[in-house]
Amino acid sequence: MAERKPAGVDFESWVDRKIREATERGEFENLPGAGKPLPGAGNPYHDENAWLRDYLRREGVSGDAMLPPSLLLRRDVERLPETVRDAGSEAEVRSTVTELNRRIVDWLRMPAGPQIPIAPVDADEVVREWRDNVAGAPGATTAETVRDSGRPGRDEHTPTAVPRWRRIFRGR
Repeated sequence: MAERKPAGVDFESWVDRKIREATERGEFENLPGAGKPLPGAGNPYHDENAWLRDYLRREGVSGDAMLPPSLLLRRDVERLPETVRDAGSEAEVRSTVTELNRRIVDWLRMPAGPQIPIAPVDADEVVREWRDNVAGAPGATTAETVRDSGRPGRDEHTPTAVPRWRRIFRGR
């Protein structure tokens, strides 16, 4: 057990005496990191969240874990075309959109974090964009060979309603 500070001794002088005695005994010799600079010393960009940034980097965790659910959902909606680009079938695209829509509806029922306007994604529109990308890809055949679920797609000339949140944030 550690020795207790005597009652009549000043705390600072007692701590200084303990450090001096430990140095004389050689307890501070051959410590790991001895003679090396402190990590981040001299870094002009040091803020109160530097420890968090270093922890995430050290643990190999992305910063997405720190985002609120509404921002994660918004990011997933924006990245949906890249997510479904490598899908092998229309059913896989619809499954991805269905899962995202389920998460959006769950958040809409019990919103947490910043209130960002998010609406479920139109699966038919995503499938149509996916078909257009697959049909335009080199080595692709026709869109009919890509469609494997048998669901009829929308007519290409039928106007689709633009979700309200896209109209609001279009200019940003």
